[in-house]
Amino acid sequence: MNHLLLTAWADLIESLRARWFIVYALVFGGIVVLLFAFGLSESRVMGFTGLSRLLVTYIQLSMAILPIFVLITTVRSVAGDREAGVFEYMLSLPVSLSAWFWGRMSGRFVVVFLPVFVAMVGALLWGAIKGGETPWELFAYYTALLVALCWCFLGIGMLISTLARSSDVAQGAAFVVWLTLLLFLDLILLGVMIRESLPPEDAVALALINPLQVFRTATMMLFDPQLVLLGPTAYVILDNFGRAGYIAYAVCYPIVLGTLCAWIGYQVFKRSDLP
Repeated sequence: MNHLLLTAWADLIESLRARWFIVYALVFGGIVVLLFAFGLSESRVMGFTGLSRLLVTYIQLSMAILPIFVLITTVRSVAGDREAGVFEYMLSLPVSLSAWFWGRMSGRFVVVFLPVFVAMVGALLWGAIKGGETPWELFAYYTALLVALCWCFLGIGMLISTLARSSDVAQGAAFVVWLTLLLFLDLILLGVMIRESLPPEDAVALALINPLQVFRTATMMLFDPQLVLLGPTAYVILDNFGRAGYIAYAVCYPIVLGTLCAWIGYQVFKRSDLP
């Protein structure tokens, strides 16, 4: 455990010094500033006003930006160290492979989640200073969703990183995975499957394997409890999950998927020719 924590701390310090982290933090901090600048905290949409409206918009933007940032920066973790010859140095130290792998993943999780969380906290503090009402329930729910999304794509990134033999290949594979998940959102996936006369239940089940679709639908559920925007698909989701059940699924499933991908990546990692 001590080695795991030291590895996580080393990865955290290394990432904080990297240029990509500065850009990453500025992106999410800049989003909040722009949302305030354009007056979204003062607008009203579908009953959401003030900070609630800002958080709804922020979480939608995070869905588009966060996964690709997490994937691209994470896939260089193992593949980049393999190219740089770090493994030879690492194996000369009394650090187990499991401590290094899971410590690296834990440290990277803190790095990718911290700017997103701090930006939300900053928005709430600024709103409180301005006398706005703090939507604590919405904040807690969105924090849980962002934790799940970060962990999910972090696990996928670690899996890609262990499979790829170079950082260039890893980055290309990460981009392909992200693009595939975007393409298989409901607009394309459900359209093709229903055209092929696939039962709606099966089509929705396949769509909800996509973590991006799960996250997108969960964020919609707060301001659209009946999922009117999804059309007939909403009946399948609500009949099988219910509102509370789907919210729990949206938090738990990405975490399980990310953990499974990371575990597979670890199995590949410890059996591979590290040097």
